[in-house]
Amino acid sequence: MEERGGTVSAAVREHLRKLCLREFPCGSGSWNKSRFLPRTCRTWRELVPREEEAGGPSEETVEDLLGLVCSPQSPWALLEGSSAEDRYLRQLAIRNPQMLKEDFLYSYFRSLQVVDKQVSLVDKDLLKFPKLEELVLSANQIKEIDAFNLPPTLKVLELYGNNITSMKCLCAHPPPGLQHLGLGHNKLLGPLQSMYITSQHWPNLVSLDLGFNDLTDLQGMVASLSTLQRLRLLVLQGNPLALVPYYRGFTIDSLARLCVLDDITVSSSEKHQFQGLRYKGDFLAREAQFVVTIGNIRGVLDSSVLDPDPGPHGPFITYSYYVTYDFVEDEEGEGSEYGGVLAEIVKPTPSEEEVPEEAPGTPTAEEAEESVESAPSSASQSQSVELESGVSAGSPSLPRSLGSAEELAQLRPRMDLRLCPSPGTVLFSTVRKPWADVIPCNYEMQHTLKDLVPLKAFLLAGTTVTIVEEKILSWPVVPPPVDIPSPGKGKGEKEKKKEKEKEKEEKDKKGKDGKDKAAKGEKEKKEPKGPRKKRGLSKELRQDPPILRVLGSGLVVLEPLLAGEPLVSTLCKFGVIRTLESDRLTFLRDSKNKKAKKAAEPGKAKNKMPALSGYENDYHPEPLTVEVQIQVNQCRSAEEALRTLVL
Repeated sequence: MEERGGTVSAAVREHLRKLCLREFPCGSGSWNKSRFLPRTCRTWRELVPREEEAGGPSEETVEDLLGLVCSPQSPWALLEGSSAEDRYLRQLAIRNPQMLKEDFLYSYFRSLQVVDKQVSLVDKDLLKFPKLEELVLSANQIKEIDAFNLPPTLKVLELYGNNITSMKCLCAHPPPGLQHLGLGHNKLLGPLQSMYITSQHWPNLVSLDLGFNDLTDLQGMVASLSTLQRLRLLVLQGNPLALVPYYRGFTIDSLARLCVLDDITVSSSEKHQFQGLRYKGDFLAREAQFVVTIGNIRGVLDSSVLDPDPGPHGPFITYSYYVTYDFVEDEEGEGSEYGGVLAEIVKPTPSEEEVPEEAPGTPTAEEAEESVESAPSSASQSQSVELESGVSAGSPSLPRSLGSAEELAQLRPRMDLRLCPSPGTVLFSTVRKPWADVIPCNYEMQHTLKDLVPLKAFLLAGTTVTIVEEKILSWPVVPPPVDIPSPGKGKGEKEKKKEKEKEKEEKDKKGKDGKDKAAKGEKEKKEPKGPRKKRGLSKELRQDPPILRVLGSGLVVLEPLLAGEPLVSTLCKFGVIRTLESDRLTFLRDSKNKKAKKAAEPGKAKNKMPALSGYENDYHPEPLTVEVQIQVNQCRSAEEALRTLVL
């Protein structure tokens, strides 16, 4: 046979060569030459030797040679996991090596397993195996197969982990008696693949594995599979079509003879629950639904205790915390549908010279001292941030003139590259929350996606979960000086006359009613603060763009959802970011607040706070964690599936 690299026959020959069937202790040589004398010297006995026959003093017995190939400690032993056919050939090469001719080897093999041998071509030499029933060509580089080169005796054909894009090549001349076809983990794509899964091509097919391809048309695929009268085992999980909520129920009801679907036995109760669903296939929505839930954040460092107290001129610093994750973007665009949910990922503005105008309604100092939980809403209205999804918030309150480009750069938000979503995904975030020992996110979002092929690729890649700290600096707004025009002479005389007339009227009124005079006096005593407040610092604040800092980021594996699992629930751990010094300051601040609160309550006794030294001795910082759960919606009955009907 001519050697050709990358073919099945070449891989088989290479495998036989590694078995060393003609080398010691197999084959014939000085170690057993007396057993294979020529026929002219042994006219009275047959050529086939007897095992009990003793050789010369320098020769090995058959038992000793068999021990060398069968003992696990022997250097001539086969590798662990070798097939029974390989072991038999090695023993046959010792007992009767003259039988191992090319014709015998071709007729001997009933099963060939050529796995991960860089095979790209199924050549015609494969037809020389007249009794071949099982052919395994998994984990190779096969793109197409010439079906005319497949032995007609095949019953099992496995092509897992190759680069096959269409089944059309197999249907040109399929083995008529094939019972199992394995095409999982290939690149089958498009609705036309269902045309090649019919009884016309595979009349005796009992088991079919098409898992982990890019098949999307469930209704068309099931319609073709229903023609396979002998089909009992089916695997479709890992395909985008298996992500729709009604996948299992619709498949079970459409293929009444099916016994096992995705390695799970089809029960009689399942058949009853989804009865009649096959008649509604054309009206079922072809979309997948996922629910993302984010729970509590723990172990966050309280950065506010490390900042100095703000002076009368600021800055007033607020901190908030939230969680981001990326999810695949639907072709219709989820950004516009969930407006306001996407994380505010800050980017520099396109032009360095343009500075946005002041936005009306800037927050006051009293609002800045309140809970920072209201900061996200006010920040989204008063700051110019550009979202990764294209959604942008309002413009910030910034001065109209800047001294230099450096000042402009300092006012711009700082962005961490880990906050950028991967291509084809959108970044989602929870609501900003103030610091707490346990920060409850209470976040739940449903994602409905119609483009299922990118969804599969996203699930294979996983999602990145990130905990973000948002720091906002607020500054008092200094009002510009107001120029009061000096009055003219004529105008001043008229105003003086009017003032005198008003004073006379006021004196008359005060004389008439003493009570009104006293009440008015009290009012004047209470209202001298108004002018002084106006002359002092302004209560209006302008906010700098937010400073974002990533506290922890990690990948959440979502491949189990593609493999049939309904839920992925994990606790993302990012290590310890708290320090003894920061927790000590937080402890002292909380202790001080508790003492002040108890002192303000007269009816309660003052309990002593625990000693700080004991706190430091028992210090065990909690790692930064966040609870994440992602669930794919699956219908458990025909009634649930009918809710997805497209009207």
